[in-house]
Amino acid sequence: MGNSQKKAPGQGEGGGPNYQPGTPGGRRSHGNTTANSKEVQGKSTAVNGTLPADNNQDGSQSCSPAVRPGATESCNLDAPCGALPPPLARLKNEGNMLFKNGQFGDALEKYTQAIDGCLEAGIDSPEDLCILYSNRAACFLKDGNSSDCIQDCTRALELHPFSLKPLLRRALAYESLERYSKAYVDYKTVLQIDINVQAAHDSVHRITKMLIEQDGPDWREKLPEIPMVPLSAQQHSREEPSAEVLQARAARAEEEKTRKTEARFTLLKQQGNDLVKKGQFHDAAVKYTECLAIKTSECTIYTNRALCYLKLERYEEAKQDCDSALEMEPNNKKAFYRRALAHKGLKDYLSASTDLQEVLQLDPKVQEAEQELETVTNLLRETLLTDAQG
Repeated sequence: MGNSQKKAPGQGEGGGPNYQPGTPGGRRSHGNTTANSKEVQGKSTAVNGTLPADNNQDGSQSCSPAVRPGATESCNLDAPCGALPPPLARLKNEGNMLFKNGQFGDALEKYTQAIDGCLEAGIDSPEDLCILYSNRAACFLKDGNSSDCIQDCTRALELHPFSLKPLLRRALAYESLERYSKAYVDYKTVLQIDINVQAAHDSVHRITKMLIEQDGPDWREKLPEIPMVPLSAQQHSREEPSAEVLQARAARAEEEKTRKTEARFTLLKQQGNDLVKKGQFHDAAVKYTECLAIKTSECTIYTNRALCYLKLERYEEAKQDCDSALEMEPNNKKAFYRRALAHKGLKDYLSASTDLQEVLQLDPKVQEAEQELETVTNLLRETLLTDAQG
C-alpha cells in the first residue's frame, strides 16, 4: 500500500490499521457468534437483502458442507489468494472456512490478522485488501455490528470503487440503522453496476415507500447524490436479461398495476359514498361509474349507483343496475328493494309488489318494504279500478 503501519506497543494482533481499544473497527468478537447475529440476520431477512453467495466469501476456496469446525484438513487452506503471500492467504482461507461454518467471530479474527499483516508488510494489492475488508464487514453484519460494517465497506470501496458486495453489505447496514437515504443510494448504485440484482430492486421499492413517509413528496430532493457508475464497472451491460429476469420483472409490473388499480377503485368508491352522504347524487353516480370501468364484478357498486339513479328519478337506469346486481347475488335484499322503487317510479306496480314480497321473504323485519308494499298495493288497486272504469 505504500503506507504500511506498525502496531503500537501492547496492541493486540487483531487490531485494524488505526485500531484503538473501544473504537469502531477495532472491536473484537470471540467464539461462534451465531447466537449474537440473530438481530441483524432478522433485519437482513426483513429487507430481502440476502447477499449473493454470502456463505461463500469473496475469493474463498471451496469446502465440503459437512466440514466440522476445526476439520481444516478438508479445505485447502494454503491455496493461493491473489497477491497475498502464503501466510496471509492461509489466514484469509481460514476466515472463509470459519465464516462458511457460521463461526463469524473467529472468522473476523482471521480477516483482521490478514488485514494487519498486509498493512505491516506494505503489500500494495488494493483488490486483496478490498476483499478482506468486505469479508470482515460481512462478519460485523452477521454480529449485528452495523457501524463497523459500514466502516469496513467504505474502506473496501475506497480501495476498489464500485465493488458489488461492499455496496450491498453497506446498504444492508445503513438500512438496519434506519439510514434510509444512504441505503437507497447504495442500492441504486448496485443496480447501475448489475441491473439483475433482485435484492436491490426489492429494497429500492421498499425504501422508496419509507422515504416518502419520512420526507414527503419532495423526498428525492433530500437524497445524497447518487454516483454515476462508469461503463467499465458495469456488469452485463451488453447482455440481454435472462428469461427468468424478464418473467420476474413482468410479474412485478403486473403486481404493481393490480395494486394501483385496487387503490384507485377503493378511492373512487369512498368518494362516491361520501358524495351520497352529502346528497350529491349526480357526482356520486359519476364516481360509481368510474369504479365499474375498473371492476365490473362488485355488486355494491351497482346497488349504490341504483340509489343515486332513484334519487335523480332515472328509474330505468336504476332498474338495470339492480338487474345486474341480482345476476351476481340473486338474494340481495337491497337490489330487490331498490328495483321495486324503480318499478314504482316506472308505474309498474305489479313488478314492484313482486320485488317487495321477495324482500320480505328474505327478511320479514324490513319495515320499509312493508310500508312500500302497502303503498304499491294501493296504487295497483287504483290502477286496476281506473282501467276497469275506462
